[in-house]
Amino acid sequence: MNLDDLDRFREIDREDMLSKIEGLPDQLQAAWDLGQRLPLPEVDQVRQIVIAGMGGSAIGGDLLAAYIAPLISVPVIVWRNYDLPAFASGPETLVIASSHSGNTEETLSAFQCGRERDVQLMAMTTGGELASQAEIHGVPLWGFNHGGPPRAAVGYSFGLLLAIVARLNLISDPAEEVMNAVEAMRRQQKKLSVEVPVTENTAKRIAGQLIGRWSTIVGSGLLAPVARRWRTQLSELAKAAAHFEELPEADHNMVAGVFQPEAFLPSSMVIFLRGTHVHPRNLLRVEATCDVLMLEGLGTMVVEAGGETRLAQQWTSLHLGDYSAFYLAMAYGVDPTPVAVIEGLKGMLAQTNS
Repeated sequence: MNLDDLDRFREIDREDMLSKIEGLPDQLQAAWDLGQRLPLPEVDQVRQIVIAGMGGSAIGGDLLAAYIAPLISVPVIVWRNYDLPAFASGPETLVIASSHSGNTEETLSAFQCGRERDVQLMAMTTGGELASQAEIHGVPLWGFNHGGPPRAAVGYSFGLLLAIVARLNLISDPAEEVMNAVEAMRRQQKKLSVEVPVTENTAKRIAGQLIGRWSTIVGSGLLAPVARRWRTQLSELAKAAAHFEELPEADHNMVAGVFQPEAFLPSSMVIFLRGTHVHPRNLLRVEATCDVLMLEGLGTMVVEAGGETRLAQQWTSLHLGDYSAFYLAMAYGVDPTPVAVIEGLKGMLAQTNS
């Protein structure tokens, strides 16, 4: 498909996912601003934070944990499951239940478990059962308005969490860095928009390289959750098979799997996300690992993060991935918004509860 055919884009993108990607910088800013106004409960002596969520709600926790890892003195865990881990118990644990719809069964299970274990509990949602349960039981509720799918609300799922840890004085005020990241995204966006032709558009060129290929996205440090985000966007927007890896771990196992199946390997593409704030040894690993894979005939690509600050590099890389996934969806001629397989699976599981 011609990735400069804007009329065709409008025919395929019937629910206007493009506008949601375009609005992400503004959403991140709006989420941070909202987080300064919402009422913050009195939280005592937090020794650990558990963020319970799934999918588009959980990725905000991943991004937060990676960004604040060098800044915070308490562990931050993202919990993608039912109930809670055994250590999440008592008032020294802050559990934040995050569900875009408010009806995610795993998150509701974690919320209930948190109530039973007497943890300090908060809820983040647009409504649904989670909001109802929070109101019934007097749990602090941070609500936000968002009409699109959860994956398009990543600015909220991250920005509100960042506001919570900042206002609890668990990290220094990142307001300036948030503003810097938003501005970096807006500058980059001018080069990624649909009007920019393929010859000058990095996201369109990446999408072109991924057509007909199984993609692996590799990141490290604060870019590791961005690699996960690229994978989920490639799957949900473009309906394409993909997975993600993290350095340095990938060098202890993934690189051994470059021989079989022989017929499949030439159709692979491995994308390495790289930024100046990545650990120097992992920067060396990007180069070395890329060389190993190229010698075995796998396609490789290195994508540099934009911006100067840590947060800017995390979010420009994420935004580039969203655009790339959107353009791959256009190349395949698939509507990037519906996720029929996910909804069908939820329906099957719901029948077992009836």
